[in-house]
Amino acid sequence: MSTVREARGVERLVQGQDTQDGAGVRLTRVLSHDLQERLDPFLMLDAFGSDNPGDYIAGFPNHPHRGFETVTYMIAGRMRHKDSGGHEGLLQNGGVQWMTAGRGLTHSEMPEQEEGVMEGFQLWLNLPAKNKLCDPWYRDIQSEEIPEVTTPNGVLVRVIAGHSHSTHGAMQREHTEPLYLDLHFSGTDGVVFEQPLPAAHNAFVYVYRGGLDVVQGDNATAVPVKRMAVLTNSGDGLVLRAQANTRAVLIAGKPLHEPIAQYGPFVMNTREELVQAVDDFRAGLMG
Repeated sequence: MSTVREARGVERLVQGQDTQDGAGVRLTRVLSHDLQERLDPFLMLDAFGSDNPGDYIAGFPNHPHRGFETVTYMIAGRMRHKDSGGHEGLLQNGGVQWMTAGRGLTHSEMPEQEEGVMEGFQLWLNLPAKNKLCDPWYRDIQSEEIPEVTTPNGVLVRVIAGHSHSTHGAMQREHTEPLYLDLHFSGTDGVVFEQPLPAAHNAFVYVYRGGLDVVQGDNATAVPVKRMAVLTNSGDGLVLRAQANTRAVLIAGKPLHEPIAQYGPFVMNTREELVQAVDDFRAGLMG
């Protein structure tokens, strides 16, 4: 029985922008600054993937954050995290690092391999104004700790955050209610996946293997590999129909509807708060 009565469609397709960050890591910025209000509460999505060590070996040396959360999902490779709160962890294949910057900290993310594929995503999730100066927090979620469910149609769903098919994700967040699913479609063309979504929640799909269609009644919009589909907000859910062996992430969340003021690694609500963040960092108050 279908769980979605009125499926969402595609508002637009987005091609990521090739860029560099950290000490020269090559990546694709899929969700950029101009989409922050449209995809509130999400601020950024970077996709990285290369088997050339020169593209990733320099990593992300010490840098500050304030006012939001970072969610790093490693599909392949290993990354060592250290921060000014005394936390240290090794992010490995299939694992997630969930970090709440809150009032501020500095951290580094450095590859722990010199050859082989390094692949994954980093998502920035905004914090509500009342929580922007909360205590920093950090959790390493190893691959085996991420709940998985296989749908009747044979789609393997890794539930990083939120809920899917009666399965609770590894993380829940009260204010933004994020849904973060990694979808692994089977080796057969045309397999369908359905996911209910609250109409008020903004949502997007990013395809990192294969290709799929977003199905809306008799219509279907093709989403090729390395493209993001920004979904409309009409309807009670999403219907996907994929090529064999497609993989995609589905991300959705409840918008905060608050002003967004960003200066590099600081995301606050006003310019004055940004000035204070820079002053605090220079004064050594972020570790």
